[in-house]
Amino acid sequence: MANIMLIANLNCDRVMQLDRPLTTGGRHHYLDGGRRLGGGGANTGLGLVWAGHNVALVSQVGKDETADWLLAEASLSGLNCALLHRNDVMTSELLLIMTPDGERTIIRPQRPRFILGTPPAFSRWDALYINSSAEGAEVWAQAALEHSLVIAQLAKDERLRPCHVLITSESDLEGRTNLPVWQYGQSIAGEFLRYFVITDGENGARAYTAEETFYVPALASQVVDTTGAGDAFASGLINGLVNQNSIIDAMAEGAKWASFAVETQSSIPGEELKQYLSQST
Repeated sequence: MANIMLIANLNCDRVMQLDRPLTTGGRHHYLDGGRRLGGGGANTGLGLVWAGHNVALVSQVGKDETADWLLAEASLSGLNCALLHRNDVMTSELLLIMTPDGERTIIRPQRPRFILGTPPAFSRWDALYINSSAEGAEVWAQAALEHSLVIAQLAKDERLRPCHVLITSESDLEGRTNLPVWQYGQSIAGEFLRYFVITDGENGARAYTAEETFYVPALASQVVDTTGAGDAFASGLINGLVNQNSIIDAMAEGAKWASFAVETQSSIPGEELKQYLSQST
């Protein structure tokens, strides 16, 4: 069992299932699927909890009923919420607009500023995962590098992400740089970077180093809901790496977890992943 800290969002997702693909200027009927636990914190964290790890979530929520519901759901699911910050901003629902083919459009309000304080003692943490725009995340990552495995998602902007493993998707990387892939990864992650992992949906994923490129194919899946697939891949990758697996084996585990995610009508991992993990232990 590893001690893993996640700096990631905890969301209340409101699912709206459309009767046909979304079109500009069109009229659509929808079925309200109710609210569900979501965000990178839950989508990544729950699989790691089911894999037997101690997972602490660093995020922020409000002090309203929706926030209380989020904390209760996350805690009951096994996430350690002792490090969550609470602010006075109303916790809004994030709208997930789902189409019959499993694709989704996300509509959310602007997030309030989230400022991290003094970094904790990372000597007791085996891994730190960053998937958040929280201010100060770079400082926390820098403090963790010599004590913990640091994995980070490439930000939507060009902010630095000091880490050992940097993750992004081909679509998020497209058009952002003219630099060679490894050189760009190092410009964001710094000298400690070991692997720059780029996922590409059904085309699989690649991990780049200064000398090599590793490839893992995606698994054939019956797509129901693509929400959380990238988070599930990251979760499986983290599980493999903290268990001292090779990058190829860790990416293959990530691909397997992602295949379970797209076949589940949920943002968070489904029962199929839980059963798979229970049989693997």
